[in-house]
Amino acid sequence: MAAKIYDILKGSFLTNDDAFKNWRFILFAPFLAIIMIYTGHSYEKKVHQLAALKEQVTELHSEYTDLERRLMFLQMESTVALKIKSKGIAPAQNPPQKIIIKNNNGDN
Repeated sequence: MAAKIYDILKGSFLTNDDAFKNWRFILFAPFLAIIMIYTGHSYEKKVHQLAALKEQVTELHSEYTDLERRLMFLQMESTVALKIKSKGIAPAQNPPQKIIIKNNNGDN
């Protein structure tokens, strides 16, 4: 057991006949670590983007609600009447009448 630990400390496991297996693992482990770090950063970046998009959706929804409320107010007959009163236009006092056109055939 002490000999194996001494071999590890000396680094002879990297130079003996089975060293190719060790080198493959030594190169594979940092490769996996780099991939893990990259995916972690990528995940964090996407989480931040998602949070920003959710905030933007909330802002746009509140803006939409405010504009919808304003539009409903502007479409009210009393608001329209006040706006066009300054131009000399007033609501009709008499209801509209239906116009009927008769053809020469006598059909309505």
